[in-house]
Amino acid sequence: MVEFWGIQRLLFGLGSQRISAILSHCPQGIICIDAAAFQRISPMARSQLSYAHCPSDKPLLGETIGQCLDRITETYPDHEALVSVFQDRRFTYREFLELVNRAAKAFLQLGIERGDRVAIWSTNNYEWVITQYATAKIGAILVNINPAYRPHELEYVLRESRSKVLLLIESFKSSNYVEMLGEVCPEVRASAEKPGGGIGSPRFVHLEHVIFMGEHDHSGMIAFDKFMSRGDGGTDAELEQRELELDIDDHINIQYTSGTTGFPKGVTLTHNNILNNGFVIGEYMQFTDKDRLCVPVPFYHCFGMVVGNLAAMTHGSTVIIPAPSFDPLLTLQTVEQEKCTALHSVPTMFIAMLEHPDFGNYDVSTLRTGITGAAPCPIELMKKVTTTMHMSEIVTAFGQTEASPLTCMTAPDDPVERRVDSVGKVVKHQELKIVDPATGKTTVRGEPGEICFRGYNVMAGYDNNPEATAEAVDEQGWLHSGDLGTMDKEGYIRITGRLKEMVIRGGENIYPREIEEFLHTLDIVYDVAVVGVPDEKYGEELLASVKLQPGTPKPSEEEFRGLCKGKIAHYKIPRYWMVVDEFPMTVTGKVQKFKIIETAVRELDLQPV
Repeated sequence: MVEFWGIQRLLFGLGSQRISAILSHCPQGIICIDAAAFQRISPMARSQLSYAHCPSDKPLLGETIGQCLDRITETYPDHEALVSVFQDRRFTYREFLELVNRAAKAFLQLGIERGDRVAIWSTNNYEWVITQYATAKIGAILVNINPAYRPHELEYVLRESRSKVLLLIESFKSSNYVEMLGEVCPEVRASAEKPGGGIGSPRFVHLEHVIFMGEHDHSGMIAFDKFMSRGDGGTDAELEQRELELDIDDHINIQYTSGTTGFPKGVTLTHNNILNNGFVIGEYMQFTDKDRLCVPVPFYHCFGMVVGNLAAMTHGSTVIIPAPSFDPLLTLQTVEQEKCTALHSVPTMFIAMLEHPDFGNYDVSTLRTGITGAAPCPIELMKKVTTTMHMSEIVTAFGQTEASPLTCMTAPDDPVERRVDSVGKVVKHQELKIVDPATGKTTVRGEPGEICFRGYNVMAGYDNNPEATAEAVDEQGWLHSGDLGTMDKEGYIRITGRLKEMVIRGGENIYPREIEEFLHTLDIVYDVAVVGVPDEKYGEELLASVKLQPGTPKPSEEEFRGLCKGKIAHYKIPRYWMVVDEFPMTVTGKVQKFKIIETAVRELDLQPV
């Protein structure tokens, strides 16, 4: 009889033949339980393993994003689909679909084929949402670029994604996107005079068109209104033919996340991935065509474009954009003005709204639900959100971009305590298990391990990176999250830590290796280790432990930050800097980052969160 992970005591009354039918050897020698056979194990035995599957009485949507939008528009043609408060624009589903189809035909006129990449570098606006659906309609892959990116990061993403088109805005706050593009791709300005058109950049060989989402004309760029006018030269038949060629498993979106390589990896997602994740999320939140969802979270992230836009659209609900990026006062004003019933935010956003001096001046009583996540939510904050902000049905969620993104959610009627000490249970149509990272064996409930997911939601893979894909998704289709957690007897998941070194600062995922590789480009830096340290406001802050080049005077923290400003995104610039002579090392020569954190917490008198 095969050994089955020391859980013989859990398989009550099973004979050796049944055990053999249930267990199978994986290629690496890991012994796995077949899901179908697992369901036949006695409930008493099954309930003690850290495995859960959530069935549903509603099937997944077997359609593309474009087909779903067409269907919803036919059902709710005169219902508001999208409102951009700061742009003073609002569209019914009929009007929105007309714009989407016009943009889709404009992309066809530019020669965009199925599978071509279209990048967008912008804060939230209605043009972003039109682009999201228009690219899906023609089978192009939308490449999301974080608007906080600076030239160094823009260059990397544009080259890696092999984007054929880039859409961008003029500027926002300290970021001038037109200038930064000109810095990395000066050929854009000269392309207007180039015979035959095209960009002709040796650095970005795939880039052919730049579309400017703004009121001014820029040399070498197509203004958004003129781009939309190109759609008038296309025909409905051409668009319909393209849509007939599409499949629900087509790649449709690339979002960049980082990993052990230190540079972002392109998470490739399909219609089936993100459309169904949005649909299931909306089901949990009990969305209907009467709901109005305020989305202050960014569209470049899954929280905005999937948990926000697609969760609403699949239920005929309304998406409302309060501002280009989060602003607590504008969000409160929007909730009152638009009578929003739902609001997505991370804990730091809720804190900013509740602590705003004008909070009491706004009526937010129309709110009932929303999602919080990305960072732990203190129980006192959750109590204020459910009472003072009237969001009695707010839910906590957990996931990752590679999972499209959500895998766990609490229920609207879960006690407040459950919504803060857990991230809920595995969501419908998905499987979840917790495994011992050392052995790959499923743990007994209550024992910690790595959280793994399986289902329709698992990414297609990392773009042009089969090695990294194979490391993340095993041969049985399980996505290994890198997060540590436990499953209790009722199936609730609690996050206990991370295998990866990712730092979560106020909901932003930050990857130390990427910052380290940038800091290594500074002349004064000999070596560097970046870690996350506790912070009362953001949950975690960045600290850089630096070994200087010989003979270099010790810079101040402000001088260190000045060397980074404008070169990498502001939130990636470490708050704390420590100059050291040596790093704590293992006998094999690896930096012991936990000792750096311990030293920093002690010397900086930081309080655990």
